[in-house]
Formats: sequence, structure tokens, C-alpha cells
Amino acid sequence: MTAPPLLTTPQDDFAPALLDPDHPLPADVTSHTTRHPVRRFAVYRNNVTVGLIEAVRARFPAIERIVGDDFFAAMARTFVRAHPPRSPILAIYGDAFPDFVAGFPPAAEMPWLADVARLEAARTVAYHAADATPLDPPAFAALDPARLGAARIALHPSAVVVRSSWPIVTGWAMNSGEAPLGPVDFGVPEDALVLRPALTVVVHRLPPGTAVLLAALAAGDTLAEAATTASGATPGFDLTAALAVVVGTGITIGIAFDPEPQP
Repeated sequence: MTAPPLLTTPQDDFAPALLDPDHPLPADVTSHTTRHPVRRFAVYRNNVTVGLIEAVRARFPAIERIVGDDFFAAMARTFVRAHPPRSPILAIYGDAFPDFVAGFPPAAEMPWLADVARLEAARTVAYHAADATPLDPPAFAALDPARLGAARIALHPSAVVVRSSWPIVTGWAMNSGEAPLGPVDFGVPEDALVLRPALTVVVHRLPPGTAVLLAALAAGDTLAEAATTASGATPGFDLTAALAVVVGTGITIGIAFDPEPQP
């Protein structure tokens, strides 16, 4: 028995036409002056596309500065036609943009560009994450040093780590007004910690291996277990530098210990 065709709605025809200039005018679109308002719909389509491009531009300003206005506009236009928004909240539109950039042929000579876009996307994620109160550094100073390795660290809900084989923190900072323009050593990889411990989103360049340690802590490992994992994955891992991130950036919101075994 053949299944009946799915019911269609006017939206099924309208949505594809809204972003694709090659799509025919939806059959149900009319106006008071003409049965087939092709020109009016084209103006409406253009306004929608421009609005979505502006939403992408607002979320990825460093990318626009790196590639220039015209390149960015063409790239964003191609993106919005392929990736229409799934939410009415345009402030979070563009989650798929970094992966799109990675596969955008005209950007192939900038293989680091997608990771800079991932950093910028993470800033929006951090901004809209839940609030939490970071622990002050004295909370760590009060711990028994002999028990520190057994600590399980709760991380701030806004924390996002972006790992890269490229110097993305330096590139982002130079193109966002956070640092002056200067030479960049593309042979030095940089991992980024994006965090909103208070009202402002901040970006930290992580010491080598710290991203591995933070991932292990987020998975529930003790500090000693996480340090062992990071050390095994990163030659020359500096635990002191990693602890400076855990203690000093506001990423820690809680410290817990497993119950002591009963005699």
C-alpha cells in the first residue's frame, strides 16, 4: 500500500523562495495591484537577505575585518542562502558559520579563518550562558595542599574552550581592538578559553595542555587525574601555569571532594 503524500502548506513554498532568487514566486503570494508581484517579492527577499547578513556581520566582526567588507558580504550571502535561521532569535544565528567558512572555496588560502570564527561564535555562547559566581582565589589558598589533587572542580557554565592549530587568539585580538596589529607566527598553535565570569565576555590564551586539563575536569576527573591526562598529552606540560588559569580566571565555581572512606 502506497503511503499518501504529506500535506503541504504555503510555508513549504514560501520559505525556499525567500532566500533563493532562482526559486519561482510562491503561488499564494499576491498583492492588491497584481496577481503575481514578482518585483515586490524580490524586494522583500533582498531585505530579508540583507537582514540576515547583518546578523552574521554583528556576530563575526573580526572575520569581517580580516577578509574585508566585500569578501565578507559575499561569503555571508552564500551562507544565509544555504543556512536559513531556525530560531527567531537572530542574536544567536550563525552557529554553522565556522564550518561553512572551513569549506568555503574562496577562503581556502586562509585555513585558520574558520577557527577564528569558532572563537567568535563561542563569545556569543558564553554571553548567553547561565550566570554563576566564581570562587575567589583565597578559596584555593584555604585548601589543604595534601588534598588538592583529590579536588573535583566545577567549571563556570559560560566556559568554552576552542582548540586550534593556529594562533587564533592573537589573530582575533588584533582584529577586534584587543591588541595592536603586528606580525603573527602562524607556526604557534593557540587554544582559547572564552568565559563570562561577570558581565563581560573575556578571551584567554591557554598555556599548552591546559585545554586537555579543563576537558578532563569538565568530565568529572579529580585535579590530579586531569593533570596526569594533560601531562601525558602535552610534552612539557606546566601544571603551575594551568593552575593559574583554574584559580585566576574565574572559571571555577565550586570545589568538592569524594567522601572519606569509612574505617
